[in-house]
Order: sequence, then structure tokens, then C-alpha cells
Amino acid sequence: MSHTHERKLNPTMSNQSGTQAVDRAARLLAEVVHSADPMTFTGLSTATGLDHGRFLPGEMFVSFAWRGGAEAGLVAVAQPFLERLGKATGETINLGVASGGLVEQIAQVDSTYLIGGTNWVGMSVPLHCSALGKVLLAYGAAQLPGGPLVRRTDKTVTTDAALRAELAAVRTRGYAVTDEELEPGLIAVAAPIHGYDGAVVAALSVSAPTTRMSKDSVATVAGYCTEEAAGLSAVLGYRQRASRQNRKAGAA
Repeated sequence: MSHTHERKLNPTMSNQSGTQAVDRAARLLAEVVHSADPMTFTGLSTATGLDHGRFLPGEMFVSFAWRGGAEAGLVAVAQPFLERLGKATGETINLGVASGGLVEQIAQVDSTYLIGGTNWVGMSVPLHCSALGKVLLAYGAAQLPGGPLVRRTDKTVTTDAALRAELAAVRTRGYAVTDEELEPGLIAVAAPIHGYDGAVVAALSVSAPTTRMSKDSVATVAGYCTEEAAGLSAVLGYRQRASRQNRKAGAA
């Protein structure tokens, strides 16, 4: 009986030895890392002595890829973290990056509820009034475009002083909140995703109608969000000690 489970690979092959093992491992890893899809055993059998399964890069290879700034695989790598956060909260989960002075939402896990089920993927929203955008601004991953801050609702922060104070609070608590600042009735929290050098490369958010996520529950939801963001950051190679210099730069 053949097995179809996927295996995450490390550059150690216990069933080989010496120069031949190193050579075969290098060939295997090159095939797996450069493949867009999990490799089958048939496709790799001539290069290795391993038996069944499909093969894909493990976390170590993702980390090394990100050292070179490879962002193409971010959505695929992040997907399990988004899904876990969605199961924990039941709400809409988004992954966002900075793009042209806005936040571009590049992945989403839908809410389990019918109300509040907007598909945000591909949509761009202002930095200053979205939870994702506040994170990107607070940690220096994005810059505001020129001109006045656009007022989206009666609660939108529209002065530089108020926004600076809000971004300082984001860095202090480790997550951002937007409460009906982007849209009436919408509340969201977001946490930073760090790359290997400590720089913030994206943000992860949970959003919901204010009828379901009260101000009292924000801290609990933020705890789930920061936990999954930290897990994704670790996969990208981030280590806590690397963040100090970046946080100082973001606060400047």
C-alpha cells in the first residue's frame, strides 16, 4: 500500500553516507525547493533512495527563501495560520501587505457567519483607518501617501498627532485595533508578521461586526491573532531578539 502523506525535508538523509549522500541530498532539495507543487515519489526516485510520499520544502527552507526577499510563497506558507485563527475566532481573517500607500489584502479565510462575510481579497484600503494598515505604519513597513488623512467614518483618525499616538500604542501592546474607523459597524484587530531580520513584512487581522466582537472581547481575539502571527513569523525565520532595532526605527 502506498502512502500519500507529505513530508517536510531537512538536509539530512540517514539512509545515505559520504559524498554520495550529500550529492543526492543536494539534488533532491533543489528539485523540491524549486517546484511550485509538492513533488511525488516517482519524480524524485531516481535522485534518492527514499520511499513513499510527496515532498515539499520544510520551514527551514521557507526561512532561507525569505532571506532573499522571496514574497511569492507567502500566501501558501501563511494559509495554515489563517485557517487556525479562523477556527479559533469564527471571524474573517485577512493577510495584508503594503502596496502603493495602501493596504492590499492578499489572502482571506471567510467568517463562519453569514453577516460580515465580505471578500476583501484584492481590495486596497487606507493605512490609517484599518487595523492591518496601522500595524504596517507602526512598524515602518509602510508610509502614508501625501495629503490629508481621509475621513471614512465619524470615528476615523484624521490628525497626524492622534495617529502618531495610536501607532505608539500599537507598538506598546503589540497589535492594532480599528473600531468603526474604516466602516460603520466593523471592528478589527491585527498583529505584525516579522521576517528573519525583525522587519515587519505583513500583518494578520481578525475582523467582525461590532455586534459580535465587543470591546470587551478585543483583547481575547487579539491574543489569538498575535499568537498565530508569531508562529508565522517564526516560520519566516524571525527571532525575538532581532526585533529591537526595528522597533526603535519604527518609533522614530
